[in-house]
Amino acid sequence: MAATDQEKMRQRRLTAWKASHRVLARTSSDGTLGDQLAALAAGAGSVYDTDEPADIYGDGVVAEVEKRVAGLLGMEAAAFFPTGTMAQQVALRCWAARTGNATVALHPLAHPEVHERGALGAVSGLRTVYPTTAPRLPTAEEVADFAEPFGTLMLELPLRDAGFTLPAWEELTEVVAAARERDAVVHLDGARLWECTPHFGRGLPEIAGLADSVYVSFYKSLGGMSGAALAGPRTLVEEARTWRHRYGGQLFQQYPAALAALIGLENELPRLPAYVAHAKVVAAALTEAFAESAVPWFRLRPEPPHTHQFHLWLPYSTEVLDEASVRQAEETGTTLFRRWSAGSQLPPGVAYTEVTVNAPGLEWTAGDVQEAVRAFVARLG
Repeated sequence: MAATDQEKMRQRRLTAWKASHRVLARTSSDGTLGDQLAALAAGAGSVYDTDEPADIYGDGVVAEVEKRVAGLLGMEAAAFFPTGTMAQQVALRCWAARTGNATVALHPLAHPEVHERGALGAVSGLRTVYPTTAPRLPTAEEVADFAEPFGTLMLELPLRDAGFTLPAWEELTEVVAAARERDAVVHLDGARLWECTPHFGRGLPEIAGLADSVYVSFYKSLGGMSGAALAGPRTLVEEARTWRHRYGGQLFQQYPAALAALIGLENELPRLPAYVAHAKVVAAALTEAFAESAVPWFRLRPEPPHTHQFHLWLPYSTEVLDEASVRQAEETGTTLFRRWSAGSQLPPGVAYTEVTVNAPGLEWTAGDVQEAVRAFVARLG
């Protein structure tokens, strides 16, 4: 598809999403600038005293976010970062200096490998290795038997590009123990850690407590504007603040992002278990509807979902699937699927979409999902 055609499709998608009266999920980026400013102004007073001075270089409301996150995760301290990419790079370079080993063991589908343009090597001089290439986190045996030393084991919970997959709690604890046996530290890419508690049956402090450090995001699941936090031992966090400054992340003021983070922690965090539970209802209905359809085959990964997000694979091109999705939204006011991707791990003629269930999706019954699937399949043409 030519660049101009891609832009036209993108604009059609955006217009159709925003006009749809029925969707499985909405994010803050779906609204207009005015919508977002109004929501921030309406919610700020419920989470912070807005008569307080605005933050300057990380005090005030930013310090309040750091305190709140450290408490939620059961860590000694936390530092606010403008992006998760920066937070995670800083954490990994700090651990490399402390362990004396610049090798990081992670998954080839982990965020630094897929979405950061080789920043770990280009910016920090770190080297990455893969205990496994299977579409899941490594097992304890794979970590224990890996052929060369590494200073840090990074675990992305959930592993987004493998379908938002998680190990069982026993598997996770065994993997961490295997890393400890190798004298490696453990860092959690917990951008979406907030919604992992139902799957593990454990609270955030117990999950985060397995690791030496953890990064969390404020916009991916909590509906925040931007920003992330790195949590861990106080000495590590203080060192990370120094590197944050060196990386250009010591911003003069960040109160909009910090207030949005507090609103998300207050309002969205308690709702995530309900989203996770309903995602299983949606996934089961998708399975039943596609099994009864004329679609040659389909796959949900994982099934049932581990969080409130999962992947759906179908044997069609992205162009065909995007057109059917947009037409359904334009013609019926229902957005079932948003954007389709080819993915380097998929063969030609196969595409996947990320299905997310949040507040609007709670209104969908299984029958609603099945009806929407039938309307979607009818437009595959």
